[in-house]
Amino acid sequence: MAFATLKLHPTLLKGVDSLGFSRPTPIQSQAIPPALEGRDLLACAATGSGKTAAFLLPILHRLIDRPRGTTRALVLAPTRELARQIVDDFTDLARYTGLSAAAVHGGVKIGPQEKAFRRGADVIVATPGRLLDHFQYDYARLAGLEVLVLDEADRMLDMGFLPDIRRILRHIPKPEQTLFFSATMPRQIEKLTREILDRPAEIALQRKAAPAEGVKQFAYPVPASLKGALLIELFKSGRMDEALVFTRTKHRANRLTKLLNRNGIQAERIHGNRSQAQRTKALAGFKRGDFRVLVATDIAARGIDVEALGHVVNFDVPNVAEDYIHRVGRTARAEMTGEAFTLVSPQEKQDFGQIERAVGASIERVRHEGFAYEATAEEPLEVPRGERIRAIQKKRAEDRKRAAAKKNGKSGSNGESGGGSSRPRRRRYGKRRG
Repeated sequence: MAFATLKLHPTLLKGVDSLGFSRPTPIQSQAIPPALEGRDLLACAATGSGKTAAFLLPILHRLIDRPRGTTRALVLAPTRELARQIVDDFTDLARYTGLSAAAVHGGVKIGPQEKAFRRGADVIVATPGRLLDHFQYDYARLAGLEVLVLDEADRMLDMGFLPDIRRILRHIPKPEQTLFFSATMPRQIEKLTREILDRPAEIALQRKAAPAEGVKQFAYPVPASLKGALLIELFKSGRMDEALVFTRTKHRANRLTKLLNRNGIQAERIHGNRSQAQRTKALAGFKRGDFRVLVATDIAARGIDVEALGHVVNFDVPNVAEDYIHRVGRTARAEMTGEAFTLVSPQEKQDFGQIERAVGASIERVRHEGFAYEATAEEPLEVPRGERIRAIQKKRAEDRKRAAAKKNGKSGSNGESGGGSSRPRRRRYGKRRG
């Protein structure tokens, strides 16, 4: 099937052709026709299947000949990265249409987003929390809204956004069309679809969690203390050239990035403690090839779209199968191929076994030839939480002790507390606030 058979506006077909897309993916070929008819849509499809264009193209078709200056479509996404990626895809697909889109998310100044609401950007792509911030003001009433899209609905559930979504639905006018996309269909998500969709066209390409077909999966059993050394060796031996690497925590992402750079492997990191400017710069640098490795936590698992990404590495085994699916879904996108490596320590065997049972497949175990699996343990990437807390408490106690000593020294020098007086000094500015 060619895109021309989908009865899209000729201007959109020109844009699709300029991007080099000759035929739609399965989710696009099944979702676009009912969406063009104005029907509600319930689509369950894997990450990386091309679903962003599956909802953007019908929206563009609907709006292309409409007057400007009114926001007519709202897309909800779970993360900043995904919201920005959707806007980037919109810009590519809409290049000949004159239609506009704006990303609304945290981590950046709110002023430009307010301007997007006031001028009536044709499409607003928003994360739930920041959108609710704007809903406090009249300029964000969205009175002209016609189409609502919920993208990565299961991830929004995982991140605790379901109450926010319900608040958003109460705030906006009832849309004429709702398009609902989710990689999996947990019970709470199914309940939400029954509440907001009206006789939807249902597309169930994937109801059971599973990676995209083009992903080749391998597991490397390795002691936890040698994971860093093995990852370095996989790069230096040529087994990988570039990769997106996922860690369990922000602290581990920082430490792993430093370890890779010390060993001559250019790396950058992206996680929740990084500012939006830092996250954007890191992702852009990785896409350009400035860094061979982008180290990320799961906050970035949705929304990172790197063309022809060859490798994804689970440096830490995720706790749930859905996170595994969305991590490895960053490769083999749009029917391409890629490899996903998972470094599995003895302590993680049980979690990895649960992932295999969830995806219904046994993942091949491999060993890297020439790697010293019996080498002396390295310094751990992450200090245990209890040790970190004790270290912080010790530092704070020392800081308080130094501050008290400094205060007493000053008091003794000016005579206010000399002679052993125990009378407390009066604070100049009254009682200190909490």
